[in-house]
Formats: sequence, structure tokens, C-alpha cells
Amino acid sequence: MIKVLGHKSPDTDSTGSPIIWAWYLTEVKGTPAEAVLLGEPNTEAAFVLKYWDLAKPAIISDVTADDSVVIVDTNNPAELPAAINDAKILGIIDHHLLVGGIKTKNPIEITIRPLACTATIMHDLMGDDLAKAPRGIKGAMLSCILSDTLEFRSPTTTAHDRAVAEKLAAELGVSIPEFAAEMFAAKSDVSAFSDAELLRMDSKEYEVAGKQLRVSVLETTAPKVLLDRKDALMAAMPGVATEDGADQVLLFIVDILNEEATLLVPNDLVKALAEASFPCTVSGDTVVLPGVMSRKKQIIPMLKL
Repeated sequence: MIKVLGHKSPDTDSTGSPIIWAWYLTEVKGTPAEAVLLGEPNTEAAFVLKYWDLAKPAIISDVTADDSVVIVDTNNPAELPAAINDAKILGIIDHHLLVGGIKTKNPIEITIRPLACTATIMHDLMGDDLAKAPRGIKGAMLSCILSDTLEFRSPTTTAHDRAVAEKLAAELGVSIPEFAAEMFAAKSDVSAFSDAELLRMDSKEYEVAGKQLRVSVLETTAPKVLLDRKDALMAAMPGVATEDGADQVLLFIVDILNEEATLLVPNDLVKALAEASFPCTVSGDTVVLPGVMSRKKQIIPMLKL
């Protein structure tokens, strides 16, 4: 049984895309596959599973040399199981920059395209076979695209992502504005999470100028709810960084509706990083970055010290 998995701290794309591709491998290609997750799905992803009546995939902590694996929505070993290079990796489908570090036992198929969402790539790879997909699979695909594009607000959005989403929504009889609003409301409900959980909820590990950074993003339609927890979030950063082997946690609170990000600035290191990376001057413990919506396109490539 092939395991199809995305990155740690699974968001909607890393929850939905494994389900989509496992269905395709099993039902179209005749190769038994199962979707698995590397952690609990976030609140938006959990909403999507319930909305489309999709079973939550099993959660695994690692893989073994006996596992056959398809990796989706990442190619970064830091976001994958510790033993990923021991497994039999069969393929990678992704839309992020090529990080390096994954080793395979045999030549594999790799598809990395400059699109906003892994599910958009899967739509193209499936071609006419997508017509056979049940409603839930098409719904997962639509949800992934709307999530990763922030309903087409993100600068990562391409005309093709939008066209695919609009086609799927028409087939499903779904209003994109109404459904996206429900998704984002679910994403914004973080009341049940601790400060440490929020810092890890949607985070990726990167090195900048010799510093190991956990770059966390929280996308929300209710930024005040998170900013009201600012002091507690900053107080939790050193502990999370120490536990995760990082030098610093960066937290960007992305206001989906106003299309801006607020970076929490707990110390001089983050202040220096913010002023070196973005056209801003920091005068307090937060700084607003107008137009910044995408970690992949507007945050990670800019970070420097």
C-alpha cells in the first residue's frame, strides 16, 4: 500500500492533496494507496473534511524502509518524517521551491510547477480521469485551491489556479465567496489552541544567515483575536524555539481581508531581520507589512540579516 503524504503541520492542501492523489492511484491507476498525515489537520482542513464528508487520514510519526511513499505539497526534508530517505520514494508533486536533501533508491517522477496549489497540479495530471472523481474529491481539490490562494488574493495565484477553481465550483454548484468565507471563518477560530500550538500550526523551518528560523504564518479574517494574545505568543516563542532546535520563531499574522501581515517583534534579532528584509522601520513590538500575504513568495525569499 502506497502512503501519500504532505508536510508536517498539515494545512488544507497537505490534507486534501494526499486524499486526492490516493484516490487517483487506487481508483484510476489500480495501485492501492492511502492518504496519511504528519499531524492533526488545522481547523480549516478539519472543516473541509467534514464539509465534503471525507474521512480524516491516519496520522503517522515516521516511515520505514518498507514503506512506498509519494510526497505531495513539499520537497523539504525538514517538513517530512525523519526516515524519509530510508523509504521507497515513488514520486513528488509540489509547487514550492526546490530545497534539496531528498535521496531516492531509484529514478522517480517529479512534478514541480509554479502554481499556487498542489491540487491544481493534480487536476492537470489527472486530465480527463478527473471526471470519474466523486464529489468529495472534487470538493477537496476546490478547497485546497481556495485555501492556498486565499480566494485568489495571494500573489501566488495564477490565472490557471483561478480557472480550475471556478470550473470545479461550477460543477459542484458551490458559491466561491460563500464557501471561502466559511473556510476562513473555520481557520480563524483558534480559541482551543495554546500559544505554542499556534506558533507551530502553520510553520516551516528555514536557515537565514546561519540562524535557524521557524517561520510561522497564521491566516485569519479576525486578526484582533490573535493580536490580543500578542504578549503570550511572544512569551512562548523562546520555549518553542528551544524545543524545536531553532534560534527564533517568526510569527506573521496575515489579515486575509485587509491583505497585510503583522509581524510580532519580541527582540532585537527580529527587529534587525524585519528592517533588513522589508521596507519598514520597527518602533514597537509589532510591524505591519502592507500587501504581504504569501510566505512562499513574499516572506521567505525576502528574509535576510
